[in-house]
Amino acid sequence: MRTIGETLPQRNMKILLAEDEKIKRITLARDLAAQGHEVVAVNDGAEALEKLLQDRFDVVVADLKMPKIDGLELLKRIKQDRLGEAEVIIMTAYGSIPLAVEAGKLGAFDFLTKPFDNEDIFPLLARIESARRAAAAQPYEPPETTIGNIDQAIVGKSAETRQVRRLIEICARSDANVLLCGETGVGKDLVAITIHRNSTRRNFPFVKVGCALFPSQLIESELYGHEKGAFTGAERQRKGRFELAEGGTLYLDDVDDIPLEHQAKLLRAIEEKTFERVGGTTPIRANVRIIASTKQELSQKVAVGSFRADLFYRLDVLRVNILPLRMRRDDIQPLAEHLLKRIVKEGEVQFEPAAVEVLRRYDWPGNVRQLLHVLQRVYLLSGGAITGDVLQKELEAAAQKRPLPTGPFQETIDRTERELLFNALQQAGGNKSAAAAALGMKLSTFRDKLSKHGLG
Repeated sequence: MRTIGETLPQRNMKILLAEDEKIKRITLARDLAAQGHEVVAVNDGAEALEKLLQDRFDVVVADLKMPKIDGLELLKRIKQDRLGEAEVIIMTAYGSIPLAVEAGKLGAFDFLTKPFDNEDIFPLLARIESARRAAAAQPYEPPETTIGNIDQAIVGKSAETRQVRRLIEICARSDANVLLCGETGVGKDLVAITIHRNSTRRNFPFVKVGCALFPSQLIESELYGHEKGAFTGAERQRKGRFELAEGGTLYLDDVDDIPLEHQAKLLRAIEEKTFERVGGTTPIRANVRIIASTKQELSQKVAVGSFRADLFYRLDVLRVNILPLRMRRDDIQPLAEHLLKRIVKEGEVQFEPAAVEVLRRYDWPGNVRQLLHVLQRVYLLSGGAITGDVLQKELEAAAQKRPLPTGPFQETIDRTERELLFNALQQAGGNKSAAAAALGMKLSTFRDKLSKHGLG
């Protein structure tokens, strides 16, 4: 982890700068050259394209809005026509951020929002060089090897799952931020780790942050760390998740649960790769790739003002939508067979055809996570054979596990309380201490309520 004042070892690069605003073009070219880079500056996209056809560049820095050929079209030509292996940085005004996000999906390395200080581009160049060094240090793997790894990790034969595998392959070959969208239990964690394991960052840490698990007052300390004495109980310096993920991937699970008051600092850390520990004043740079997951549609949260639009744009560069099991029933049988192999370490389990039909008819509101838990219980109850009768009884019993109503008001209270407990436990991966902390409850009280609702 490097602080801002440290020198980043970096080789000089050949940079093509396409900017129609004369003053910005001249000053940015000057400052890049002062860093030792070789800079060719042009004033429109057509001239930039001519230069790319004539020479090789490491990086193209292009304004989004330019005469003749704009930055988006220039990017398409670079990526689709394979005009060298130049990374592309897009410059854009705030009002054009959605177009800049589209540029990210087309393969842009990152974008800078105008107005910006010229030195803001230096960390991006350092990241490009760092990513290239990391890629060069990796042993060569043919594309079919990567595809095979993804096929083994993501089980299913539906068209929707084939699309997810294709998107994972695209995400693994990019360093752009990724947003995973889907209901609780669909397998977003598995998709995130699969992207990481097939990316150039796979030899560096994969660090997960459960954004729903920490009280608001602890989120900053978890993400950025804290200095000794920063607050009561901070008896020593502590590294946050951004530092622990250095060089690798930071996975923000349930990013939709991050309170609005903490989103500005998170945006800065993602956008500038810079943050300070709680109680500290020294800026620290973090070389991390961001993958985030959400169980809600973030654009709707943006519309009602509970999620920042600029943070949403930063996260939603590459998107992977993971549909619930009820919308991809062709995946249920292969998933069940795969999960049974995890449950039964040795030997075989008899899976009756009638059981497959029961599985396919059920809607699985808890998705893959619920499927795993049901199979575990049925396997233990049935003595090794998964039958349709036992499975049907287990699903019916699960649907009936609700406290007896004592009137409309109390029934609503009990049902809501049970759902809160159940969701907290699921999001904490079964960790009762973390689930209790997320709800602001004592562990003993949490356990009593689990028992009350038949969840313990």
